[in-house]
Amino acid sequence: MYIVHSCASVQLPGPRFFTVSRQSNCFAPFSVSVGSCAGAKTSPCIVKASRRQRLNTQSLNTEIEEAADEGVGEDGDEDDEFLPRSGFRGREEEMDYDRNPEFAEILGSCLDDPQKARSKMEERLRRKRNKILHTKTGSALPMKVTFNKFDFSNTYIWFEFYNTPLAKDISLICDALRSWHIVGRLGGCNSLNMQLSQSPFDKRPSYDAIQGANVNPTTFYNIGDLEIQDNLARIWVDIGTSEPLLLDILINALTQISSDYVGIKQLVFGGDEFENWKENLTSEDAGCSVHKI
Repeated sequence: MYIVHSCASVQLPGPRFFTVSRQSNCFAPFSVSVGSCAGAKTSPCIVKASRRQRLNTQSLNTEIEEAADEGVGEDGDEDDEFLPRSGFRGREEEMDYDRNPEFAEILGSCLDDPQKARSKMEERLRRKRNKILHTKTGSALPMKVTFNKFDFSNTYIWFEFYNTPLAKDISLICDALRSWHIVGRLGGCNSLNMQLSQSPFDKRPSYDAIQGANVNPTTFYNIGDLEIQDNLARIWVDIGTSEPLLLDILINALTQISSDYVGIKQLVFGGDEFENWKENLTSEDAGCSVHKI
């Protein structure tokens, strides 16, 4: 640092130029002041150097913060392990139905005021009709249901479709049969314990756990594979217990499938033979296929 006092007799050389380095981290800032009796003045070089240093420091801090936010390591790869976990990540396209105020309002008034809940649900269906209702691809004719020597312990259930079912139709039928078997095997279809369906709707529903635990359990022993030949299909079942509710549940589900998705001409419970079914026909070229349940 050069300090020149005006009171001293000093002869300065010719004009000099001081060069300020652009590397803020190389050299410490310096100043040149000219002393006088009236006071000292700071050279403009000091102000420019300090300003450049502050700008470089701010730019460096900004780059460090951006690198930390992006989670980029020294190798240039993203380090997902240290990224901040947001509770709403992956929910941009998924609606949180558990916190839907519209559903909460409808379900909250379902027990206290069923008529009000029903009117709200009808209003919702009217507003969102195009999103909820879809074009039916099934049959407008009702599915015919018949019984032919039906036995709960060892029997076939036969299907006759209007047309040969497509792959998506077969998948839907298999899913329905699989769900039916699971619910039945877990004892969900027990007509001896139907407390809620037999209780009046003008009161708040109540359930007697002791009564429900003491009824005779029902089960669904076994089910075979779904066999298809052209527009015919069959499945072997061993329900075990004589529980008509199991049959009602299956008929209701297949009735809806026949109306909305794939037309089922008739459903037959029982019998070892059915129309044009051939026992020894297994070739896929002849329209035969077997689907695991």
